[in-house]
Amino acid sequence: MGPERHPLLDGAVVAAIEREASAHLGRAWLSLGFTDLDARASHPSGVLHGEPFSVFAKLGAGAAAREQFTAELDGLRLLSRAAGIRTPVPVADGVIGLAAGALLLFEALPERPPGARQREDWRSIGQALAALHGVRHPRFGLSGARGFFGPLPQDNRPVPANRWPDFYLERRLTPALRTAAGSGHLPADLAAGVERVAARLPGLGGPEPQPSLLHGDAQQNNFISTVAGAVAIDPAPYFGHPEIDLAQVDFFHPVPADVLAAYGEAAPLDPGFADRRELWRLPTYLAVIAVAGPSRFGRQCLTRLGDALRRYG
Repeated sequence: MGPERHPLLDGAVVAAIEREASAHLGRAWLSLGFTDLDARASHPSGVLHGEPFSVFAKLGAGAAAREQFTAELDGLRLLSRAAGIRTPVPVADGVIGLAAGALLLFEALPERPPGARQREDWRSIGQALAALHGVRHPRFGLSGARGFFGPLPQDNRPVPANRWPDFYLERRLTPALRTAAGSGHLPADLAAGVERVAARLPGLGGPEPQPSLLHGDAQQNNFISTVAGAVAIDPAPYFGHPEIDLAQVDFFHPVPADVLAAYGEAAPLDPGFADRRELWRLPTYLAVIAVAGPSRFGRQCLTRLGDALRRYG
């Protein structure tokens, strides 16, 4: 039995992409080849090659796929409009519905892959984050439609107190704990540990920040390195604590010191950030545990969560 065919190569899916790309171009566009990018994405993803541009496509299944991709596209528009951050160019409307899901389409970017990044590529990520965080707002959160963190809904509504510990507890940590516990993958002792840390939040979170525009899922693979600089993808934006993004950059893999060095040239880091980094990662650990608990990475996040909880007692 041969290898399973990539879902983006289904005939009906290719035809839908070709129609959108043709409308975007104003003349016929045909797919001439395919590169699988599943290893770098949480959805089936890839590049359909063509002329004069290629198309990056991401496929979502289920009733919420269109809402999720629309939120992603709206988030990219916010980053670009508010902070001048480079973002991909949508193909036609950017999001199209399918019988059982949706497609997100962008013009593919000529990139330097993560493994081949150079010093200026890493610095550009730090500079992009500093530009984002320079955009301020009077309230934590974000009005409008709900957001998504990966496949999980994210509630961005401001909280009455408008203090960072309250927003972080009510909109990030408590919902993530509830989702992870409900998945059946979170042991009771770790759940109790998260609750203990939550009770101590006001004293652990450091100085009260000004609400800053966040990427929201700023792990290093959510920036594409191009000759023109870093291009942001897959955001989950809201106004929050800048350290949230900085804690995410090296969540999956270490990054060179150039990222934070370039960031610090525009926005000096608080000396206590290193001690708070794991505190801001707790919702991400819980999200991974909820979605991928039985997997190798899910089990790693259980271990990392336990280590973080011991750090904060």
